[in-house]
Amino acid sequence: MLFQVYGENAMYQWLGWIMVFVSLIAANEVARRSKTGGIVCFLGIPAVLTVYFIAIYVCAGMGMEWALNNPTYLHMGSWFHYAKLYAATAGCIGFMMLKYGWGKLGRSEAFKVFPFAIVAINILIAVASDFESAMRAFGTTWVSTEGVVLMGGWHNVFNGIAGLINIFCMTGWWGIYRSKKGDDMLWPDMTWVYILAYDLWNFCYTYNCLPTHAWYCGLALLLAPTVANFFWNKGGWIQNRANTLALWCMFAQVFPMFQDYSVFSVSSVNNPSVNLIVSLIALIVNVVAFAYIMRRAKKLGVSPFKHEVFKGTRDFDQAMARAA
Repeated sequence: MLFQVYGENAMYQWLGWIMVFVSLIAANEVARRSKTGGIVCFLGIPAVLTVYFIAIYVCAGMGMEWALNNPTYLHMGSWFHYAKLYAATAGCIGFMMLKYGWGKLGRSEAFKVFPFAIVAINILIAVASDFESAMRAFGTTWVSTEGVVLMGGWHNVFNGIAGLINIFCMTGWWGIYRSKKGDDMLWPDMTWVYILAYDLWNFCYTYNCLPTHAWYCGLALLLAPTVANFFWNKGGWIQNRANTLALWCMFAQVFPMFQDYSVFSVSSVNNPSVNLIVSLIALIVNVVAFAYIMRRAKKLGVSPFKHEVFKGTRDFDQAMARAA
């Protein structure tokens, strides 16, 4: 088994997963379907949380007990968590600018490269974390700032490489559209090929580096935007992914005890052999995806980064049918 979901808390662990999965899907629908929902979720709430986070660290620096004992300070204080929260939120804001045509920047053709850039940044943050584990404790273990035991080794290296390859699996960087209803930013060339490669890589990252959180951020958080894309929001996967990631990071940063010290907590088996197998699968799938993309690009005689390479496929055509 990949996770320790058995024993007296198994019912709560599965219930927690279902609650997170359903809540993320619902929250994404609220955030994407109206300007008000998006503004509240990605401008209002982050502004309030930023004040809260600053207050915690200022007060902790002054030695105030409430701040020093705050779960956010104790369990979510590493650079990675804050980097992911604000990078994902920046992506959500940029995507709203594109889909609503906010300002000259939001209507600029050049700004259409923003989705690629922000996704690449988010991937690089995770890749840096994987390589950090490898460098800190190759072949042994180390304890993160949250007190979690992490293993360093080839699994981190392989998955870090998979993440770098995944960046170049993004195609048609300028192929960004608004939906006819104006409620979605669409990236039609980001088909199931990329989504599968990304989901496997990102799951492996969380499994390697966030073993006490991967049950939620490695499964529920990845499946929520993927399900939405495949069933009712074709072409909107990257928007779904950014929305759910930012909202989950906000929740997890404020309520870390849900994942770490409650009946809902779930840990991976944290076995180096399992980690290595998962990492190899992620690497192989990303290599195959990249090779397939290059083959299609060669067949069409186009650059996969300047032009869309999945034209004529079912996923692409269904997404384009929604474009304005």
